[in-house]
Amino acid sequence: MSDAPVRGRRSGGRSARVAMRSEKLAEELRPVHAGLVGGQYKPLTDAAVKRIHEAALDALEVIGLSEAPESGIKILTEAGAILGDDGRIRFPRSLVEDMLAVAARDITLHGRDPKHDLNLSGSKVHYGTAGAAVHIVDVEKNEYRESFLQDLHDSARIVDKLDNVHFFQRTMVARDIVDNFEMDMNTIYASCTGTRKHVGTSFTDPAYMDGAFEMLHMIAGGEDKWRERPFLSNSNCFVVPPMKFATESCMVMEACVRGGMPVLLLSAGQAGATAPAPLATAIVQAVAECLAGLVYVNAMSPGHPAIFGTWPFVSDLRTGAMSGGSGEQALLSAGCAQMHRFYDLPGGAAAGIADAKMPDMQAGWEQAISNLSVGLSGLNMAYESVGMHASLLGFSLESLILGDDLLGQVQRCIKGIEVSEDSVSLEAMKSVCLGGPGHYLGHDQTLAIMQTEYIYPELADRTSPKEWAEIGKPNLIEKAIERKRAILDAPKDVIIDPATDAAIRKKFNIHLQA
Repeated sequence: MSDAPVRGRRSGGRSARVAMRSEKLAEELRPVHAGLVGGQYKPLTDAAVKRIHEAALDALEVIGLSEAPESGIKILTEAGAILGDDGRIRFPRSLVEDMLAVAARDITLHGRDPKHDLNLSGSKVHYGTAGAAVHIVDVEKNEYRESFLQDLHDSARIVDKLDNVHFFQRTMVARDIVDNFEMDMNTIYASCTGTRKHVGTSFTDPAYMDGAFEMLHMIAGGEDKWRERPFLSNSNCFVVPPMKFATESCMVMEACVRGGMPVLLLSAGQAGATAPAPLATAIVQAVAECLAGLVYVNAMSPGHPAIFGTWPFVSDLRTGAMSGGSGEQALLSAGCAQMHRFYDLPGGAAAGIADAKMPDMQAGWEQAISNLSVGLSGLNMAYESVGMHASLLGFSLESLILGDDLLGQVQRCIKGIEVSEDSVSLEAMKSVCLGGPGHYLGHDQTLAIMQTEYIYPELADRTSPKEWAEIGKPNLIEKAIERKRAILDAPKDVIIDPATDAAIRKKFNIHLQA
């Protein structure tokens, strides 16, 4: 007789848990969210961080950077940099320190919807896309094909629906648009009509910036509203490692600063190729190059929102091929996060890149290791964290969707274990063990925290083999395809009002169908 109530409670408890999991949890109750605080993992000692800093300052003072545009030479030398007879610009330590003192720390990357605003301060962690792949991964045909504008727009629409992907940076190149100006304008349009989250992109020519700002002002409702809440940032490869300015990209960066657009100062050397092979020295070069960019931006506009984008990549030294999914890549990006924290600057780096060609087990471990490493290191912006395959050559919409589950688990690890008077109270243990049912299933405490302390995957399978067989032996990739189709087949959200959309289409040659 004593067993009957227990069975009833277990059945009722399971039903309650299933019912609660099936409901959409209110945003404020979700166990994970954008901006969780990392910083628990430190692959570099404090002494190593300081040594890298000193070496970066030495590199700027002794080696310097070459090939700055004339405008950049003027900006930098007027600020105190030194143009040598060899054409290289060198940076006295005092100049770097002065610009570090005025650089923006607590910055916000705005979304079209304020609920998607990202505060980049301290060790707050955010995950998003990036990469500009040139192929789309067609998992249904098990092949790669060229990426098109519609694919870019589709990826933005999917990101808009994923809770654990916090921002959208251009995922792929629209290879069906030949004209570079039209490609840049259509990239803005396809991204900003697909998601309300913060958007990042790059520009191919400084001459295109007037057109870019005209479109952005139209979307925002005027230049004043754009400058108040700039919802798009420029991913700017202002350097060509090792230690050379990228002339046209620098001119784009100058236009962005003048136009009020946040910039990602992106240094992307490849260890063993365009950066030193030792991991520590690869970080030194990336830090030195980004410090040069920091001086550049703040000499123009002190406190302009800029992200310290140390993105050193890894080579497989046997072949020279990029190896974005390696353990060394995870270490590099985590080490860079420590350097951002050392300077107390908003920082970004690469994470989640898979060398795997398809969203398989290899992709899973490659994406998980680096995403978890950078999150625990307190990286503000983890770029390329989902969807990227073949070392940035391919983007998968299905992998993007699966990555949302992966990032949920990663963020739960970042959040850590809460220890409070309530969480370590013995009252629940007493009620269960001293005359109680002998288990915690259906207990008030269990039900109270099951949604706020635990996160449940959308697609990952946790059924028993028997249950799995009974429900048709679902395949993870098939479930991702199904969710992709559900998102893309649903009516499009109206993110830009019809009148503004018509005005943009009249002004620009928009390739997406209305």
